[in-house]
Amino acid sequence: MRDERGAATLLVVAATGLLLFVGLALSAVAGVVVAHRRAQAAADLAALAAATALKQGGPGCATAAEVAGANGGSLVSCALDGREATVEVRARGPRVAGRAVDPVARARAGPA
Repeated sequence: MRDERGAATLLVVAATGLLLFVGLALSAVAGVVVAHRRAQAAADLAALAAATALKQGGPGCATAAEVAGANGGSLVSCALDGREATVEVRARGPRVAGRAVDPVARARAGPA
């Protein structure tokens, strides 16, 4: 009969490596989700600020850019149609596999 001492060590090392890989993947996904939520919140607030500024006769897109920046995002685009504002905001995301993942969110606001 062969000596099987150390066979369990190999399984433990393999299982540990797999768990580390899964943990890293889940943390990357969680980072992207958090960044997307931040982008969406900044886009929502920027669109509301732009619509409010338009209603008061102010500069909608400039206000949207200021509010997006104050909420951790940067304004990618801003379209005004009457008193309605549609904005896209990019938030800085995590680096995954050496690449930056910066999610973009879109929001629209106007009078009810």
